Amino acid sequence: MDCAPERRPVVGRFAPTPSGKIHLGNVFSALMAWASVRSAGGKIILRIEDLDPRAQDQRVADDLMRDYEWLGLSWDEGPYYQSRRTDAYQEALETLGDRGLTYPCFCSRAELHAASAPHAADGTFVYQGTCRGLTPEQIAKKSKRRNPAIRLMVPDESSPLARITVVDRVYGTYSENLARDCGDFLIRRSDGVFAYQLAVVVDDGLMGVTEVVRGRDLLPSAARQTYLGGLLGFDRHEYSHVPLLMGPDGHRLSKRNLDTDVASLRDDGMDAKTIIGRLAEAVGIAELGESLTADEFARRFSWEDIRAHKSDVVVDENFFLK
Repeated sequence: MDCAPERRPVVGRFAPTPSGKIHLGNVFSALMAWASVRSAGGKIILRIEDLDPRAQDQRVADDLMRDYEWLGLSWDEGPYYQSRRTDAYQEALETLGDRGLTYPCFCSRAELHAASAPHAADGTFVYQGTCRGLTPEQIAKKSKRRNPAIRLMVPDESSPLARITVVDRVYGTYSENLARDCGDFLIRRSDGVFAYQLAVVVDDGLMGVTEVVRGRDLLPSAARQTYLGGLLGFDRHEYSHVPLLMGPDGHRLSKRNLDTDVASLRDDGMDAKTIIGRLAEAVGIAELGESLTADEFARRFSWEDIRAHKSDVVVDENFFLK
């Protein structure tokens, strides 16, 4: 009798950037990732995404971890710091380069804007391949004036390999033609910092991550990351993108806008159960006014509830009074 393939143990992660205090939007995504793993009896990894030198602040990272612990969001492995994992990213970069899949790009941001390229779904420019065909002589000449970024080639638009489809647990089937919808994308910046797309794929692959839960604004990245992960020989993982928390003016909650952060709520006397209860209510997991611990949230958690409440959540001055 044939045996069903053995299911991999569930491994999830939350991967905050220590660029400021965590706000309710960060908490919402982390809570979903944590509850999904805990409800499946899996393992969760904490990864600090501090590749950008501006985000390499240990005090901020420590505060961030204290906020997670205060909320009851524990982790089983880590923290790992991306700033200390650059050897792994360099190895992946060289592997891709040895296969002829990368090339140096000398385009400045101003030049990319001037090209009037259409935008991808996540607001980034669709690269038009300006530097893809440079000769060795042209590369040598340009390198004297500017350090290049490194781009990954994607298949031509007419190639079936250019079409990448991801089935998301919340938003369903998402498909991109990489050549048309994003173009050859950056995997290392011109300042030498490895790009998000490369680092996250390498980390998820090497750490054995089986599911990625994050905000729906990152759904367009799933196609690029699936393609890149395949080139590097990593198993596909499952994606679950969750609704965003929005301000009353329609902007997404962010550190840049100094939106409601956990530390301020705690200082104002808010307890963790109230915060989690209100977030749970927004996705149909708690009743009106009910308070929950993180563990209680995980015991009730189901993706069916999230799919039924996948509209973005407005956070206004009455959010905790409803």
